[in-house]
Amino acid sequence: MPGNLTPDQLKAAVAAGEIDTVVTAIIDMQGRLLGKRFHARHFVETGMAETHGCNYLLATDLEMTTVEGYAAASWSSGYGDWAHKPDLSTLRRIPWLPGTALVLCDVMDHHGHADIPVSPRAILKRQIARAADMGLTPMMATELEFYLFRDSYDTLADRGWREIVPHTRYNIDYSILGTTKDEPVMRAIRNGLYDAGIPVECSKGEADAGQEEINIRYSDALDTADNHVLVKNAVKEICHLQGVSATFMAKYRHGKAGSSSHIHQSLLRGGESAFFDRDAEFGMSKLMRSYLAGLLEHASDMTFFLAPYVNSYKRFCVGLFAPTKVVWSVDNRTAGFRICGENTEAVRVECRVGGADLNPYLALAAQLAAGLDGIERGLELEDQHAGDLYGDAGAPELPKTLRDAADLLERSAFLRRAMGDDVVDHYVRNARWEVERADFVVTDWELQHGFERA
Repeated sequence: MPGNLTPDQLKAAVAAGEIDTVVTAIIDMQGRLLGKRFHARHFVETGMAETHGCNYLLATDLEMTTVEGYAAASWSSGYGDWAHKPDLSTLRRIPWLPGTALVLCDVMDHHGHADIPVSPRAILKRQIARAADMGLTPMMATELEFYLFRDSYDTLADRGWREIVPHTRYNIDYSILGTTKDEPVMRAIRNGLYDAGIPVECSKGEADAGQEEINIRYSDALDTADNHVLVKNAVKEICHLQGVSATFMAKYRHGKAGSSSHIHQSLLRGGESAFFDRDAEFGMSKLMRSYLAGLLEHASDMTFFLAPYVNSYKRFCVGLFAPTKVVWSVDNRTAGFRICGENTEAVRVECRVGGADLNPYLALAAQLAAGLDGIERGLELEDQHAGDLYGDAGAPELPKTLRDAADLLERSAFLRRAMGDDVVDHYVRNARWEVERADFVVTDWELQHGFERA
């Protein structure tokens, strides 16, 4: 479900004084919204065609550091501009910000108006086009988990990110009483998103104190990624407006459950599921089996796109519902790839590897690239694994660190074919910089561990 505001409706709302601000936003490497706030009258007069932004916006880290080593943007090339071209199908009201509308933009070369290859939205669109050439429409959904906390971002920053108190004090997984305590925030999030044209299905308590999950309706892949980034931004903005905070870190504290972003996926052909075969085992068509075989074969190569930070790998631990093994299983939450809706037209693959910190465009693109490769090559699917897969000694394991994942990404001939050398090299640099920064920092654990004893 794209935006809920047409250009003509926007012009009428601006003329009536209902909307005075239009946010134009691109997606950065980390999956965040970056852009400008236009006076609405200027936007409808001249801004609808395009605006511009420095190309360093696709070559920074989480802290907006200008990182050297990127071919696409650098000091040596002068950090010029790229065009931000509004995708007017994503235009929508933002109900929690008075008088505000928002539109997502594609990042384009302002000379030729071609997509910038390393742009996350362009990377996903390329894989969607590849599926379309095969007569297939990718359908996806992301389940987003996050933690709510009682204090604001500014308060926690002033305390050095210590004394972080969850919004609720105990495990609220599916708890109605427990989530009632979060409801002033969660109700505002659900209703705000729905009124912004994002089809919210539900929210629920998750597996630890203060942890929530929000689910958005299954949709086409690009719409799903667009909705995902808007949900994350909305959660943070609405929390800020209510004086509380939320985090989408994969693991905010050891001993606590991590926050995931499970990716549900299937393919349509002619409006019907290409994954379903009522006469096949579990209802899984041959095409679905080859798609899943592709996901399994390339799982390690594409782990970076599902776990992009040093912290991401601390989520992969036994007994807290995050996978550690690259295997598939039917309705088994200890598998990296779980089959849901078996023997029904809703049969689909759930990738359980990704954390809530992933960039959805990159994650969905990598999943599609791997699955489509499996179809193109007619890969045969191995037998499923069953039982407690944490203890399956014969199952291949996920990379254990970002350093390992970066090495696999850099060496991946498959991803270089599917995404291009420029894209792979760009995101390898992103991963290497994150590792370099983490290697440099002395942590609280190191201080506590060795200050006296070492």
